[in-house]
Amino acid sequence: MPPGIGAPGGPATSRDGMRTRIDEMEQRLSAAPGDLRASVLLADALLRQARATADSRPASRAATVLERTLQDNPDAYDALRLLGAVDLSLHRFARARELGARARETRPDDAWNYGVMGDAQLELGDYDEAFASFDRMMQLRPGPAAYARISYAREIRGDLTGALAAMQLAYAATPPQDPEAQAWYATQLGELQLKFGRPDEAAREFRRAVFAFGHYPLAEVGAGKAKLALGDRAGALAIFLDEMRRAPTLDLAARIGDLYSTSGRSDEAEHYYALAEYLAGPIPSQTEATLALFLAEHGRKLTQAVALAEQVAALRHDIVTDHALAWAYFKVGRIDGARKAIERALRTGSRDATLLSHAAAIRAATAHGDRSGAS
Repeated sequence: MPPGIGAPGGPATSRDGMRTRIDEMEQRLSAAPGDLRASVLLADALLRQARATADSRPASRAATVLERTLQDNPDAYDALRLLGAVDLSLHRFARARELGARARETRPDDAWNYGVMGDAQLELGDYDEAFASFDRMMQLRPGPAAYARISYAREIRGDLTGALAAMQLAYAATPPQDPEAQAWYATQLGELQLKFGRPDEAAREFRRAVFAFGHYPLAEVGAGKAKLALGDRAGALAIFLDEMRRAPTLDLAARIGDLYSTSGRSDEAEHYYALAEYLAGPIPSQTEATLALFLAEHGRKLTQAVALAEQVAALRHDIVTDHALAWAYFKVGRIDGARKAIERALRTGSRDATLLSHAAAIRAATAHGDRSGAS
């Protein structure tokens, strides 16, 4: 059987390599629909394609392939373990946690399963369990995937120096036949350098990512953020607009809107703010609080922002959701609720600059008995 994509002997995780693997496996499945290995290899390549393009559609296809495979082969371990990772990509965190646990019961020494479980636990706000899963993953198989997760854990706990060191290990340990992973880890290094206030170093990491994998979406956006941090607003806007044409997201639209707003171009700003809301998708389908935080930060549809943040917080208890809930409460003057939510958001020791700024505003309002956060 052919090796997985990015593995020794397999196709590289370049755009061409992904397309080749996807085409080959689709041809195999067309000839033999019950080819279990082809289904897993196809889903694996689709999952990598989704990350490389910031497009969820390949991940949705991967889920369909794996679910069909498991219907016909309920004991197909490789399909089960991979479906957990696909669910993570699709933000189905509760099911990803369950699938990771099921796969772990079958093969408790497979480090992959602890990565899936830990990622899901992290997104759901079960931090102690997530950190334990990452530690077990590291014990079983030290390597790029484990180093990266240790980096995430350290960043969440406010240890940016330790996070940077672990992510550097992840990048250094990634083989040359996996350029997509090289681009991913370099992008994460760039984001950490931005958090340190070192935009020149960040820009270098983003260039390294794009060198490994041309037009890597997250790295392109990162390059724009680095230019903005260096004071080059026009350069940042040009990058954001260019990337918006390739891979539009709420985050990109919001950043473009902010640049237009601070330049006094209110009509263009409103266009992109409305586009950001559209790109988030319908409210009932929201599984994270990104849209709620965007609305609260921009003073838009605040009642809806509160309702959405509460909807997500009923299912997830991560610090990002608590942060969004706190800021939405603050903006509508519910200061006591904002105070409680922001304290939960601060519980891991995160040094996220926006989180700390909002926490300071909420604490100041609490100290002064302010009931009018919306002002």
